[in-house]
Amino acid sequence: MTFDRLVCANCAAPVSEGRCPVCRANRQRMQQEGPLAGLNLNPAALIALLLVLIGAVAFLAHQA
Repeated sequence: MTFDRLVCANCAAPVSEGRCPVCRANRQRMQQEGPLAGLNLNPAALIALLLVLIGAVAFLAHQA
């Protein structure tokens, strides 16, 4: 989720507007973390994703 869709619990304004110190701090933190920071994938999910990708590559290689 991007910060332009978030609503601040402190001032009830969009975080992207930065009306209060809480908005400005969260907007700055989200900009520094990057676009994939909100995924919070645990190691088991990463392993499962890796296995799915390996399986897809093996399937496609077998078809060719």
